[in-house]
Amino acid sequence: MKYLLISSIGLGLLVSCRADDETVEYVAKYDPAEYEIVFNNNTLPTLEIPTDNPLTIEKVQLGKMLFYETRLSKDNTVNCATCHVQSDGFSDMNQFSEGVNGGIGGRQAMAIFNMAYHSNQFFWDGRANLLRDQALLPIQDHLEMDETLPNLVVKLMADTMYTNQFTRAFGSDEINSLKVSLALENFMMSIISEDSKYDRYLAGKVNLTQSEDRGRVLFFGEYNEFFPNVSGADCAHCHAGNNFENDLYMNNGLDTDAEFMDDGREKATMNPDDRAKFKVTSLRNIAVTAPYMHDGRFNTLEEVIDHYNGQVENSSTVDPALLGTTSTGLMLDAQEKEDLINFLKTLTDETFLNNPKYKSPF
Repeated sequence: MKYLLISSIGLGLLVSCRADDETVEYVAKYDPAEYEIVFNNNTLPTLEIPTDNPLTIEKVQLGKMLFYETRLSKDNTVNCATCHVQSDGFSDMNQFSEGVNGGIGGRQAMAIFNMAYHSNQFFWDGRANLLRDQALLPIQDHLEMDETLPNLVVKLMADTMYTNQFTRAFGSDEINSLKVSLALENFMMSIISEDSKYDRYLAGKVNLTQSEDRGRVLFFGEYNEFFPNVSGADCAHCHAGNNFENDLYMNNGLDTDAEFMDDGREKATMNPDDRAKFKVTSLRNIAVTAPYMHDGRFNTLEEVIDHYNGQVENSSTVDPALLGTTSTGLMLDAQEKEDLINFLKTLTDETFLNNPKYKSPF
């Protein structure tokens, strides 16, 4: 008796070949084996994975398949990776992403990594409570994938590759939108960035250049208008901790009240105090995730720093700490701006950007 394994991304059919050409169809089996995330530098806190959706090898694999699956869209042309490109930090270099039929979104695509550390909802306005909730909304958005969840289920049910993988991941070949969301949540939570030069610096493996180290001091230094020589850029006020974000929604002084084009967090909370406030994003991989801000208005880090260095606008909901810098700006000179940018570039994680675990399985 001979055995032939026909493999297609590890999801093929096992066929037993006999002398009389009789075949026995392969039957997928549930596999709850845990997916292990390996940290290179131990500079991030312990992951807090939802207890009702633990990471497993097969769920992560299924989530990755779905992330790169164009059948999630109405016309089978757009997938999650269309707007979240790994080499760009799982973000989009376009100011606004293009969906099916040329539909254009109204906000810049957010980067995807270290999602398990977000405890304050998802999207720029926080309208999705859990990552699994976020996962389904782009599928149904008319400007993005414009597909219905029932239609998506029908598409996936017609493909043995998927019914087998849902069996491996969940113990049943039944496909529904909840399982789709849980698998996508699993994959996105497996995407970790913690091997930047700065992480290796914290782990004692490398040294920063003089310019990078001056930028580090500026980044964590507090603004002080009365002592310009020791005043910092005060970046850590909003981009705190080793994930470089503070789990808040803030108005960072982009516009005056009269210039608001996007109500931001207010759309989710219906609270006027949240008008023009947006999720504070991580600065990890910031050098490769241009353009910047919720509307992608800045193309370079130089423009971003110039904004905070003297172009913060007053409005009814602007953060008071930012408003306090408007009289003098951050007082950064050309060398200090360069140093700050050089430090920000140390947050780029080449391991994450090229990790084969996150690449398309197809």
